[in-house]
Amino acid sequence: MMRNVKQEFMGVRMLTAVYKSTKKADTYLFVEKRDDFSKVPEPLMHTFGRPNFVMLINLAARDKLGVADLNSVRSALLDKGFYLQLPPPEKNLLSEFKKQNGVSSD
Repeated sequence: MMRNVKQEFMGVRMLTAVYKSTKKADTYLFVEKRDDFSKVPEPLMHTFGRPNFVMLINLAARDKLGVADLNSVRSALLDKGFYLQLPPPEKNLLSEFKKQNGVSSD
């Protein structure tokens, strides 16, 4: 049975610290407590690089986030203790141009 994450947090504070990666562009790490990366796997921390603190937010008081799905962030924090936000995949502009102009891709 799927739990209703939004109802679970209504009226409850869920403070979350957000960090930006020093190695990966547009990559963010959400953790339960500021400067506590104990639940984040070591290989992920190595790839992520030194975390740069961005902000502290209350997820329970939000209806949406910029790029990440709010319910996914909340669920990951409950289940794993962290959430990794990756940038959206880059568009292949050449392929899109070919498709729009009826040219088959190689």
